[in-house]
Amino acid sequence: MLRSTGPPILGDTALTHVYIVRCNFTAPEKEAAWNAWYSGPKIKQMLAQPYFRSCQRFRRSAGSGRDYLALWVVESPEALKTRQYVSQWGFAEWEGDVTAWSRDLFDADARQARDFAVARDGALEAVSFDGANTDEANAARAKLPDMMWLPIAGLDRHTPVIGLRTLAQPRDPGPSGAKQQHGIYRPLFDFQTP
Repeated sequence: MLRSTGPPILGDTALTHVYIVRCNFTAPEKEAAWNAWYSGPKIKQMLAQPYFRSCQRFRRSAGSGRDYLALWVVESPEALKTRQYVSQWGFAEWEGDVTAWSRDLFDADARQARDFAVARDGALEAVSFDGANTDEANAARAKLPDMMWLPIAGLDRHTPVIGLRTLAQPRDPGPSGAKQQHGIYRPLFDFQTP
């Protein structure tokens, strides 16, 4: 189960969804500039929009899956339908260098934004089942009972469910299956709120 890190967040209320963006970046010579933009102006821009409550970005350090994961907590699926969000959607000048991009919305079952915060020296363990059906994902997730499992709720629907767990420090995720991506992700910056 995910644990809370840090002090309580003012105005932290029960939320309904987690918006996860996963991708790879194919231009190493531009990667530092892309990360500076995404972790700076892009995060600030997104957290100023209606319904966005928090964000933390991660880079995979072990295991399988896409190299980058951004975890946004939103109050409502409406966050992804507002005029502000739709008009600012995308990766700007880096769009051609971003591959294997997925945008998935998951049901967070009224958890709070701080429940998804990962300590700067910690890690996020993430398990997804891209290409698997619900029965295959449920059979595989039964072997990982300590994860917080969030069912898919919308957008691209790459995986029927995602498992998340915060770790005090990175570790080996163990083997992944043919339709199972099991990665350890290190924070690129501290947990951010508006």
